Amino acid sequence: MSGVRRVAMLSLHTSPLEQPGAGDAGGMNVYVRSTALELARVGIDVEIFTREVGEGRPRREVLGDGVVVHHLDAGPRHRIPKEALPGLRNTFADAITDVADVLADGHFDVLHSHYWVSGTVGLTLSQEMHLPLVHSMHTMAKVKNLHMKALGSPEPGERIAGEQEIVAGAARLIANTRTEASELVSLYGAVADRVDVVAPGVDLSTFHPGDRAAARAALAFPPERFHVVFAGRIQKLKGPQVLVAAAAELRHRRPDIPLDVSILGSGSGSEALALQPLIDAEGLSDDIRLYPPVTAARLAQWFRSADAVVMPSFSESFGLVALEAQACGTPVVAANVGGLPQAISDGRTGLLVDGHSATGWAAALERLYDDVPLRKNLGQAAATHALALGWQRTALLTAQSYRTAVERFSAATAH
Repeated sequence: MSGVRRVAMLSLHTSPLEQPGAGDAGGMNVYVRSTALELARVGIDVEIFTREVGEGRPRREVLGDGVVVHHLDAGPRHRIPKEALPGLRNTFADAITDVADVLADGHFDVLHSHYWVSGTVGLTLSQEMHLPLVHSMHTMAKVKNLHMKALGSPEPGERIAGEQEIVAGAARLIANTRTEASELVSLYGAVADRVDVVAPGVDLSTFHPGDRAAARAALAFPPERFHVVFAGRIQKLKGPQVLVAAAAELRHRRPDIPLDVSILGSGSGSEALALQPLIDAEGLSDDIRLYPPVTAARLAQWFRSADAVVMPSFSESFGLVALEAQACGTPVVAANVGGLPQAISDGRTGLLVDGHSATGWAAALERLYDDVPLRKNLGQAAATHALALGWQRTALLTAQSYRTAVERFSAATAH
């Protein structure tokens, strides 16, 4: 891509090498890793800077052709709550500068930060290294606070202030959806002309349709059950507690439905949710089973084994799980929030549910169970829908955002 040869990608929040679904790792990890690899395939080398967690990892690790991960000595070498990460911003910026100092002058053409903590570091580095900053929010405090009033403490003012600084100072902002782009403008005062909408992608070589019976056999899962899968971090924001309540309602209303619910994931720091006590209290220990996070290939098997994948989130900038499940030919039942209405076509590739009441979610699952032709048609359309959303498309649009950032930054600094 003319004008952009190498990008420094900042991911202080979490490493792209972490297992999604564990700790604070999730869709952003997949996004950073997959976008970087595809950018390299279209001619842009990527160097990812993240915090070293644990011992034994090399300081410099090759992720793929044209992609390197730098594990920086920035703070404690163990996982810390994400609430503590803002205190490491100066340490992180210094560590990146130390690494960058050994590189040739003009080594990077652009900075790309992910999540607000990395974005504030990116603003500092942008000034020090005289490079344009492109930023991806992934989630935003003001949006979360609008949807999470009843679920816990609001996001801190420090984060809101940090995000406001990023919006004002970044050369380009990348939004996952049109909804997120409009929220950047309406809630943060972003200049619409500086926001690029770039949808995340899906690894179609891993997530693709397959035989449901074979997938269930591989997982030693009964073939006759109505299988519902949830995959994600076990925290209130992601709504697994809504699924437990819906399963209890469905069991009460329709004891004839052979319901089995599989929940894959683990808790996330201070936001972790103790789900097993909720399951036990509803008397559903035989109907709902908890599993640890799994690799992408194994996750695809779980999706192919499911009659439906459920996403009862209270807030989602996009929801990669929705796209991955659809790519496997499985309909998604998702909350009508954030970017999910753009990831899923209601009534065509899945079902959108308004609100988070147990009755509403139980009704959606009951409808899918009773209407087998609908379930089949949704799954087929979902797989077709996902075919147009590979990661290469994401990389090409991201590269265009980089090029625009570089061109406008060069023009501004020339005067």
